[in-house]
Amino acid sequence: MAEKRVFTLKQVAQHKSRKDCWFVINGRVLNVTSFLEEHPGGEEVLLELAGQDASKAFADIGHSKAAQGMLLKYQVGVLEGHTVQDQDADKSAALRDAKKDGMSAFIVKDGPAQKYAALAEFVIPLLVAGSYFAYRYVTVVASHA
Repeated sequence: MAEKRVFTLKQVAQHKSRKDCWFVINGRVLNVTSFLEEHPGGEEVLLELAGQDASKAFADIGHSKAAQGMLLKYQVGVLEGHTVQDQDADKSAALRDAKKDGMSAFIVKDGPAQKYAALAEFVIPLLVAGSYFAYRYVTVVASHA
């Protein structure tokens, strides 16, 4: 954000609908309208706090660094009377952390040990069940003879 737009809480309070949803977190004024449908907790949670200072609620939930980095993506300004530390430096660092922490995955490759373990997990119960039914068959046939 090249210029620091300053908003009052009264101005933020005018943006509290599904089509125009703003709130304040830690002095940052956020326009989360486009994020409503993507929010993991559902849009209702965000709409409850629309037009308000949601700093306490945001902190109480314990959002990840990725979520904190996303705040900067939706920031449209700062709340009057608050100073937000070096927004551009924060933005680049937080976005970098958000990308790093966002979605990560790893692949477990099947080695020979895993393949034999999977085979054993299938074959051993099959052998036990087969042995039980064979024993029952032999004992039932022997008792009828």
